[in-house]
Parts: sequence; C-alpha cells; structure tokens
Amino acid sequence: MAEKYGQIQEQTQQLKQGLMISRQQLLQASLVELPVTQLVDRINTEMNDNPALETSSPGDDDYELAASQGDDLSSPSSQLSTDTDEDYESATEREERQSALDEALSGIGRDDEELPVYQGGNAVSDEREEMVFGETTSFYDLLKEQMGELDMSEQEHDVMEYLIGSLDDDGLLRKDLEMLSEELAIYHNIDVTIGDIERVLHWLQAFDPAGIGARTLQECLQLQIARRDPSRLRDLMEKVVDDHFDEFTKKHWDKIQTALSLNDAQAEILFQELRKLNPRPGASLGEAVGRSLQQITPDFIVDTQDDGTVTFTLNNGEVPELRVSQSFVDSMKEYEANKENLSRQTKEALLYIKKKVDAAQGFIEAIKVRRHTLSVTMRAIIQLQHQFFVDGDEASLRPMILKDVAEKTGLDLSTVSRVSNSKYAQTRWGTFPLRHFFSDGYVTENGEELSTRQIKAVLRDIIEAEDKKRPLSDDQLKELLAAKGYPIARRTVAKYREQLGIPIARLRK
Repeated sequence: MAEKYGQIQEQTQQLKQGLMISRQQLLQASLVELPVTQLVDRINTEMNDNPALETSSPGDDDYELAASQGDDLSSPSSQLSTDTDEDYESATEREERQSALDEALSGIGRDDEELPVYQGGNAVSDEREEMVFGETTSFYDLLKEQMGELDMSEQEHDVMEYLIGSLDDDGLLRKDLEMLSEELAIYHNIDVTIGDIERVLHWLQAFDPAGIGARTLQECLQLQIARRDPSRLRDLMEKVVDDHFDEFTKKHWDKIQTALSLNDAQAEILFQELRKLNPRPGASLGEAVGRSLQQITPDFIVDTQDDGTVTFTLNNGEVPELRVSQSFVDSMKEYEANKENLSRQTKEALLYIKKKVDAAQGFIEAIKVRRHTLSVTMRAIIQLQHQFFVDGDEASLRPMILKDVAEKTGLDLSTVSRVSNSKYAQTRWGTFPLRHFFSDGYVTENGEELSTRQIKAVLRDIIEAEDKKRPLSDDQLKELLAAKGYPIARRTVAKYREQLGIPIARLRK
C-alpha cells in the first residue's frame, strides 16, 4: 500500500533525433548566401565590430596568418616574430594598433560599439571622399524601406522580399504566381500557397510609386487610377482601362469617345489624363536608382576555349585578404607567458582578447569555406551543363535541379540553394544568374527527358517565325510543338508563353 500511494521516482532514457547548428555553421551559411558585393560590406562590418580582424596588405610580411593555414596560435609552428630593425612606418603602425588595443582593454564591460577600433591607418580625407560619392540606394532598397511600415510574419517578410527581387526593371511582376510558389519552395524552402503570395503581392502593390508590382500593363494602369481621388474623371478612366483596354492600346480614341458618349472637350480631357499614366513605374524612381538596379557583379568568370574546354575563376572583386591583428596575437602570447601572476583585471583582458581572436579566426575560416563551397558548386554546374557553356544555346540546357548538384558535390541541398539564389556567372554568351541553369524535366512519350527551358526556346522560335499578320493560337502552337517532339497540353503552352512575356495571338498582330 505504501508503494501504491507513495511517490515513485523513475529515471528513463529516451533517444531523440535533433539538429544542433553551431554559431560557426550559421556564419558559414550566411556568408555562402552573399554575392561578392554584399560580402565586401559584411567584411567591413565585421572589421568595425572586431578590432582583432584586419586586412593583410602585400607589404605585411612580419608574420604569417595562422588562422588561414588552420594552425593554432599557440603552437610553435605559428610563433610570430618581430623585427627590431623595422622601418618608421611599421613602428608607427604597430604603436597605433597597440594604443587602440590598450583603449579597448581599458573599457572592458562596455558595449563593443563603444570600443575604439583601429581602421588600418586610413586618412580622414579618405573617409570624407567616400561620403561624397553619389546615391547608392537601389530600387530594391527603396521598396524594402516601405516594408518596415507593415506588420508581417517572418514568412510573409521573406515572400515580400522575393517578390521585390522578382520585379522587372520597369517595376512589373511578369512571373506567374504558380512559378513563384515553386521557386520559393525550391530555392528558399518556403511552402506557401498561391493565395498567400497574392495577399502579399497586394501589399506590395500599395507601395510607391503607384503601379509597382502589377502583373500586366492593364493592372498597372488600374492601380494608378485607383490612387486618384473619387471623381467622374476617375470613373471614366476606370471604364476605359477596364472595358475598352483593347481600343486604348490601339489608340482608337474615336471608338472610346463614342462608347462613353463624350463630347470633344470631355474626350480631350480624359485622353490627356490617360496619357499621364506611367506604364513603367519602376523607371520613375530616378536615374541613380535605375543605374544601381542594372549593376550586376558576377561571382564567377567562366571561360570557354575553342576546343570546348571550360574553366572558371571566382571573382573576388574588392574582397580583401584577412588576418588576425598582430597586436592582439602578441598580447595573447605575452599574457600566456605570465599565467602564474595574473590579476583579475588581466584575466578579464585575456578573456576579451581571446574572444576577439577566436571570432577573427572563425570569420576567416568561414570565408575559406565560402570559397570552397562556391567553387565545387560552380564546377558541378559546368559539368552538368557543359554543352550550354560550349555553344550558348538554351536548348542545350539539360534538366537539372538542386538535388543533382547536391549529389554531385556532396553538399547539403540547402547549401546549394543558398549558393544558387543570388549569384551570377559571366560566360562567353552573357551574364546569367545561377538559377538560369536549373530547370525541371519533361518526359516525352518515348521516355526522352527534356528541359522545360528547351521547350520554351522552341516555342519562342516558332512564335518569332510566325506570320505576323496571322499569328498562331495556343492550339496551333500545341500542334506545332507536338510535331517537333514536344507533346504538351494547350494550357501548358499558354503557361510557357506567358512566362516568356509573349501576349496572346490577337495582340501579336
């Protein structure tokens, strides 16, 4: 009975499967995702936050960077030597570094933002020169600033960012929502419905300038008219764009005037206001923004030889070589040599120094991992899509998904997705986003696997060769594709045609 009503304590062992991600792994994942231009900004931020991290100039030969070789700073092979006959500039630089370190140590306990950071001896005039340069805010950044005014979940925020990144130069969204849903799932592991994307898109369409995020020219004009104050003129403009859009695009003003029962004066006022609508809202954000939008720095330089040999190099751009500050390393060695007589303040100083040195070594190692990851990924893409890099023909692109590259490289699927999401490759045939080389496969009746991009290329060729006076309908295009060995449904033809930005037959006359 005592056992029945008493408290019985049991210890059980349970086996659970979990995923533990270290801070270093998170750092490596974040750096892999960055294109080369953003990597430079990330490095500069890290150097500002960590005085133990600095750039290595060609003249810095007083020691070797142990972290870059994977050595331990305290090992004999990585002992750092100091020359007693160094020149005046080196001595001054060392003194400045030590002074910055002393000030940092004296302020232990304060936030890192308050710590003075040695900037490598840059003159004040250099900083002033950087501040004088022109506008660097991009079209993308201006739209992202407006995102801050919305109360969104983390997933909605990610979807909004992807929508903004998918806008064309004129500010219109020409990808259909189904395709965006697939890309979000493949490249970002974000599972959202078309309805979810459409809801976020409506928020984007409320941003400035009016008309941004529209999927068609008609929707673009409708969004702009809807921003106007209620009036009879606005009602007439809506009727023109909603009910007489075909006549409007063909400038059949007389037909519109007759349909709306307007006199000449009323019609002239209406047509003047319609002409003020902007079919390219993205271009209204200014020349500096448009220029920023067009600037693409390739992360890979792919070279194709005449004999079919394809090689590539990583574009490091302005990415500097990094090393651990000599002053921090010397101070660590000095403190470690006198461990027996350390005061409390000295111990705190040692902990601070070790924390900063470890962080610097970890960041340098993450840069190395990024270079390796990018290299093996690009090498696999070239091997899988070799024929395209040889002839530049989109029809040569074979079906390839993220899993194919992951299996060939041994990398995680999410890692391949991060590399492919925001990187560009400069080739003999132009500069392409890495996503360009990925496409789903389509299996024909005889079992042949074709790339959807190849089907789109054939479809585009057929439409370009059609009689412009008698353009082909989607049913006719379906029959011609089937005759060429691409038996796809009519609605699939319509989907691919829309993705190519090609209008329906009656608008191609």
